[in-house]
Amino acid sequence: MIIRDAGGGDADTIWAMLEPVFRAGNTYAIDRDIPREAALAYWMGGHVFLAEEGGQPLGTFYIQRNRPGGGAHYCNCGFVTAPGSEGRGVARVMLDHALVKARALGFEAMVFNFVVASNTRAVALWQRYGFEEVGRVPGAFRQSVGEDADALVMFRRL
Repeated sequence: MIIRDAGGGDADTIWAMLEPVFRAGNTYAIDRDIPREAALAYWMGGHVFLAEEGGQPLGTFYIQRNRPGGGAHYCNCGFVTAPGSEGRGVARVMLDHALVKARALGFEAMVFNFVVASNTRAVALWQRYGFEEVGRVPGAFRQSVGEDADALVMFRRL
């Protein structure tokens, strides 16, 4: 598996991964009917990467400053795996790369501002990599099916 920088020429590939995740409405606090261009603008606002194997896209992630001004020394990331690539360690490889790249970009810590607590695979991965739950907002995520889920704030120094 390789991780490479993504650019505007990768928009169709990235959208093919984002669309099913955003439409499902189970892991990102994004409008389920977000238009393609708005979704790509959201995703492509920082340093964007693709995970590939044999030319096949397996996932995408971004690294960006968590907040402007006084919050710019911490970064935020988003991760999506391609349909059918779940359970193959793609998120782990992307996180490994993100941690190294974030340090190289000069960030001091990584913050996930809104981790949906019912996304147990993601929560478990972040915890295995030393992220701590530093905040919990009860019922903050309205799931597409079932009860509302808590939103977690997870943090790790780099």
